[in-house]
Amino acid sequence: MNSDQPVAASSSSFWSSWRGLGGWNFYFLVKFALLWYGYLNFHALSNLVFLAWLLLPLPSLRLHRLRHWASIPIGFALLWHDTWLPGLSSILSQGDQLAGFSAAYLLDLADRFINWQMVGALFVLLVLYLFVAQWVRITVLVSLMLIWLNVLTIAGPAMSLLPTRAATPQVVLNQTPAAANSQAAPVPDGLDQSAAPTSASLTAWLSRFYESERKRVTHFPDSLPADSQPFDILVINICSLAWSDMDASQLRNHPLWQHFDIMLTNYNSATSYSGPAGIRLLRASCGQTSHSDLYKPTDSRCYLFDNLAKLGFKEQLMMDHTGVFGNYLKELREGGDIQAPLMSQAGIAPELTSFDGSPVLNDAQLMQRWLDDRSKSSDARSATFYNLIPLHDGTREMGSTKTAPWKPRAQLLFDQIDAFLTQLEKSGRRVMVLVVPEHGAALQGDKMQMSGLRDIPSPDITHVPVGIKFVGMKAPHQGQPLNIDAPTSLLAISEIVSRVVDGQVFNAPNVNMSVLTDKLPQTPVVSENDGAVVMMYQGKPWIRLNGGDWVRYPE
Repeated sequence: MNSDQPVAASSSSFWSSWRGLGGWNFYFLVKFALLWYGYLNFHALSNLVFLAWLLLPLPSLRLHRLRHWASIPIGFALLWHDTWLPGLSSILSQGDQLAGFSAAYLLDLADRFINWQMVGALFVLLVLYLFVAQWVRITVLVSLMLIWLNVLTIAGPAMSLLPTRAATPQVVLNQTPAAANSQAAPVPDGLDQSAAPTSASLTAWLSRFYESERKRVTHFPDSLPADSQPFDILVINICSLAWSDMDASQLRNHPLWQHFDIMLTNYNSATSYSGPAGIRLLRASCGQTSHSDLYKPTDSRCYLFDNLAKLGFKEQLMMDHTGVFGNYLKELREGGDIQAPLMSQAGIAPELTSFDGSPVLNDAQLMQRWLDDRSKSSDARSATFYNLIPLHDGTREMGSTKTAPWKPRAQLLFDQIDAFLTQLEKSGRRVMVLVVPEHGAALQGDKMQMSGLRDIPSPDITHVPVGIKFVGMKAPHQGQPLNIDAPTSLLAISEIVSRVVDGQVFNAPNVNMSVLTDKLPQTPVVSENDGAVVMMYQGKPWIRLNGGDWVRYPE
């Protein structure tokens, strides 16, 4: 019996060493509050393991305290993992670009990152916790809550603690508005969305999507007919412009958007970063690829401007910036195969200062230079890729260190483009103008990303306005632009260009835009950056980060 006494004493010491979570209770309560309001991508099992680690009895009080200190970096890393903030790999991959930000812009971002209302709410939660903890064992409540969240995770959508309109999204087999059915071709076969939205079914659907897209290509003629009409193509690729930005700034009804013949109102840019956006647009003649495939060789038929060059269109490149930041110009040349020299910027006045301290040139002067050069050129046809960045986050007035408001910059740019279109009409030139934004500015932000952050290609960022204008047609222009409401993307741009490449649209006495845009290729909404995929499934947005499980995008 005496030999059992040390064992019993040791066992008794072990079981008497149970201690509460202490200050870690507040850590988990903050997480529960953020989860309730949809600000976390909560990993229930990982948090339960961390809770067990913190509660594991340690006889030595010194070891117990040492564990608390050692757990601080673990807790911080787990909290970061539970948020929607960019992962370490994403931050490291963007390190060179972050180093290029001006100090003033970095301070501006830091100020936006701090949500003072949330700081106030956390202070109130802390006071309530300290008050209630005098009488209630909070550790027991936290442990039960975390166990319950793990039960919900195992049970799946049949059980739900979080506030939501429905446990499972309503099944929608066709995302195309009824009014647009006659304007666009059907969604490719095999992409029905009848299966329940599980991680497995969403991953399988995405694989089928990319497999289907690999088969799609725009067919350009081998040569132009003898009666073809020469004209110019000008693609205006605007950085940081989405429908959500115009709504936030009340610019949706600007006269510019009434100046177009065709508006693609449900167009998805498929990415939220400039380099990938430029490559995708220059490769618009093939179906949509994954982000990683953008940096791999592709079929020569995919390059939109190469297809035009083979038909006699002189390739041109114009920008209102240097193209140095983020190796943007290098990416266009390597990924988009646009090798034309950058149009001269000599004598163009700077209008703004970019977030990296470089000048943003006056776009009105640039567009006037393009028109002057085309008027003097002996080339009958041209295709120009024009990238402009005055709406980019962090852009400021000359001599200022504070980010300029987005709305006045957008108002000025819209006025400039609108005036340029009017001037084109007076010039007598035949020009097909396509305004195709790269992505939005994320002016408002959401529960996943603060304003200005575009690491995740959310629907509000990739849903951009696309306008197409035929300047110099013999046919009278219709009073209002034709709105194409079906889900379209880059392939629709290439398809429209291919249909008018012979220039007959400018010589015809009458042009029916509905016939011209009939059965445009539809593309389901799938957007991707490095490490993040967002897609619409059954009418709801879903997101996958770094190859993990799919979750509903918090709305």
